[in-house]
Amino acid sequence: MGQIKVEKNVGGIEGLCVIEPAVHGDSRGYFMETYNLNDMKEAGLDMIFVQDNQSSSEKGVLRGLHFQKQYPQGKLVRVIRGRVFDVSVDLREGSATYGKWYGLELSEENKKQFYIPKGFAHGYLVLSDFAEFCYKCTDFYHPGDDGGLVWNDPDIGIAWPEVVGEYPGSGLCAGYAMADGTPLNLNERDQNWPGIRELKK
Repeated sequence: MGQIKVEKNVGGIEGLCVIEPAVHGDSRGYFMETYNLNDMKEAGLDMIFVQDNQSSSEKGVLRGLHFQKQYPQGKLVRVIRGRVFDVSVDLREGSATYGKWYGLELSEENKKQFYIPKGFAHGYLVLSDFAEFCYKCTDFYHPGDDGGLVWNDPDIGIAWPEVVGEYPGSGLCAGYAMADGTPLNLNERDQNWPGIRELKK
């Protein structure tokens, strides 16, 4: 027991949690528990996970901002290789922090995990040459239930690190790049999600 440290309500947003596992290292390397149901319950986190996902991406890839509409998912996310800037946006109806975002760097070095409850849009930007991203979900993926929020909505104002470019009035990423010149890379769908004003309608 006691193998995790949990910071709750990060960024002043109820439900968002940053979790740091205890890392036991010596000359051979390290060991850590990446998930322990009892430790989570002891910290007041009693969600049950039903699906694990993993993705790999190159520098400049931005995935998001995604959510499921009818079957919302809570997500426990972490990075096992490289580093990313991970972001959540509160979309919970009636929330005092509706539309507010919070982001943090997740990396293989800091080994932090980020818990995003149901009712948030989520996405991440790859900052390293390559990154592997893992996450646990509280509900299954349901095809056709996808929702999204445009990544550069000025009404939300996410400060994506290392990204340069001017807002073109849409989610198109052609005018953006990383500070080192690496083009920003989003799929077509993620460039065409609505902004939060349209979403709220």
